[in-house]
Formats: sequence, C-alpha cells, structure tokens
Amino acid sequence: MSSTNQYEYLFFDIDHTLWDFEKNSYETLQDLYEQVNLKELGIPTFIEFEAVYHQINETMWERFRKGFITRNDLRWKRMWQTLLHFNIYNTELAKEMGDLYLKILPTKKELFPHAKSTLDYCKKKGYQMHLITNGFEATQIQKLKNASIAHYFDELITSEMAMSMKPQKDIFDFALKRTNASVERSLMIGDALEIDIQGAMNVGMAQVFFNPTGIQHSFKPTYEIHSLSDLKNFL
Repeated sequence: MSSTNQYEYLFFDIDHTLWDFEKNSYETLQDLYEQVNLKELGIPTFIEFEAVYHQINETMWERFRKGFITRNDLRWKRMWQTLLHFNIYNTELAKEMGDLYLKILPTKKELFPHAKSTLDYCKKKGYQMHLITNGFEATQIQKLKNASIAHYFDELITSEMAMSMKPQKDIFDFALKRTNASVERSLMIGDALEIDIQGAMNVGMAQVFFNPTGIQHSFKPTYEIHSLSDLKNFL
C-alpha cells in the first residue's frame, strides 16, 4: 500500500452496505409466504404480509439493539407478532417461520452495484479488510460464502462474539483489538448513521456513510458516498 494513504484498515458493514438486504429479504419473504401457504391461513396477499412484517421487524430490531429483547426473541417473535396482526394464533408456526426465514435468507446473493469490483480494488491496493455486523453470526457467514465475497475479509466481527452491538463503543474496541488495527488508520464503511457512523465516531474512527438513496441528515461523517465505487476517489 502507498505510504501516502492515511488508512490501512477498512471495516465494512454487511447488510444494506455490501449485501442488498432489502432485495434479498423481500425475495425470502416471498418464498416464505408461498412455502407456508399463508394465503390459506388468512393473509390475503404477500404485499400485506411483507408490509406488516417489515414494520414489526424494524421495531423489534430497535428493541434488540437496546437490549430489551434477546436474539432468540427477535428470531421468532417478529413472525409471531406478524401472525397476530392477521389474527393467526400459532406459536409453533411462528417459530417454524423464524427458522425458515433464516435458512432461506443467506442463500440469496444480490449485492449492491460495484461491490465486488470495489472490494477487488481495495484488496489490490493492500488494505486489510474486515467486517463488523450486528446480524446473526451463522447467517452472516453463509451470506458471505454464498455471495462469493468471504475471501476478501480477514476477520468477521459479530455482536455475538463481541457481546456488544453497534453503535456501542465496546464492539469497535473489540474489533480493533482482534485485528491489531490502530483507530487512527481505520475507516468504517456503513449505511446506518445511528449505528455504523455514530458507532465509529464513538471510538474516534473515521467513517464513510454509504448513502445510495441520498437521504437528508444532519450528521457530519468523514466521507459520504452514493455508490460503492466512490470509495476509489479517496482510497
């Protein structure tokens, strides 16, 4: 790597940054709706099912990040609450759906545009690349393998192994220690302002806000990009 570059260690988020979670999850929910025959159980359309699930999932992830519910609660109760919305009272079905969702999800392979070419570029430039994720560890490992991007990264730092979640400072401290990285020469790349960007700020790490939809915000990240290929402008 060129000695003139101020960064040496790149920490990427996975979902919504490299791996297109919205598209892959949408397809997974379609598969789930059909495989479990939810229409016959009283959920008229997939569109209705997905809309209700999406809202409940967002709320429950927020509660999980704040420590109000456990990882296992999140796994199946988001399905349970979705079923309850449609007056389906079946705990076993909710648990089955929770397991099936996490089984199907990592088989999906859609990445954001320019993900692989940008990772190729960074690898050739000699950056040490790692991942920091709040997602389910086993699921994330399978996602990376199936999307053929696991080989780009040296370490996968998960909230389970760190016993801490972004934006908490502890998971970033854990990541720095695990990778022997210096915070001054590290860069966090992620899509979530209050999770990835704020978390990196908390530990004094430079940040890249990946903002493909151009949302308006009041944060002041070190860098902001709208395409992953924009990383090449300063790396």
